[in-house]
Amino acid sequence: MTRLRTDQAIIGYGGDPIVRGVDVEVPDGRITAIVGPNGCGKSTLLRALVRLLEPSGGTVLLDGGDIHRIPTREVARRVGLLPQSPVAPAGITVKELVARGRTPHQRILRPWSPADETAVMSALHSTALTDIEDAVVDELSGGQRQRAWIAMTLAQDTPLMLLDEPTTYLDIAHQYDVMDLLHRLNARQERTIVMVVHDLHQAARYADHVIAMHAGEVAAAGPPAEVFTEDLIRRVFGLEARVIPDPVTGTPMVVPAHGPGGTR
Repeated sequence: MTRLRTDQAIIGYGGDPIVRGVDVEVPDGRITAIVGPNGCGKSTLLRALVRLLEPSGGTVLLDGGDIHRIPTREVARRVGLLPQSPVAPAGITVKELVARGRTPHQRILRPWSPADETAVMSALHSTALTDIEDAVVDELSGGQRQRAWIAMTLAQDTPLMLLDEPTTYLDIAHQYDVMDLLHRLNARQERTIVMVVHDLHQAARYADHVIAMHAGEVAAAGPPAEVFTEDLIRRVFGLEARVIPDPVTGTPMVVPAHGPGGTR
């Protein structure tokens, strides 16, 4: 069963829609990467999938039901979101930030429980943050901060995790640390992960399923080897490129044909 999908969803912020009548299915237990040029509707689609935007037409379905007819707290127990460039409150420690992920599970008369503590410690362990759990988030490196935010999303203990450009502003080493972490979480905990990704090489290397968007519509969807073709790169990104096997993983690698020695 597909836990999260859209049915002819039309999504925008008022006025003309940004995403126009898309049908998207998120494979359960896999990593899905949403790719496309700037302004194509990637983040808009992601926000709709997590119930932050309501479609003006069509529906977003979670476990077969209209996500906007499901109570907010219940959605938060099933779907976690890491937005782009989140900001932590001043002075908050890593453990305190991660503990905020337990909010959807807490009750008025029992705000904290042993299950909450277990979930927080498990999230800290999974993201290798136990040694710095008392550190102030603002004092961490970019990679450590991103792991802390991912740990908070993990502590929410949802089967679905959605991330909007999780490697933005990170140097290349930390980018791959974060992508490796997400891959391990998917493999070991079978969490379904959906992420907006700008780097096509990272999308091809780490995702099982790719949704390529162009001008508010789905241009292609499927395994990376089927989606990343030279024709699609030309149509969607307006880029002449060659697609060759990654020498490390064998997954598709997009090589621009522009520049010294290439086509102009």
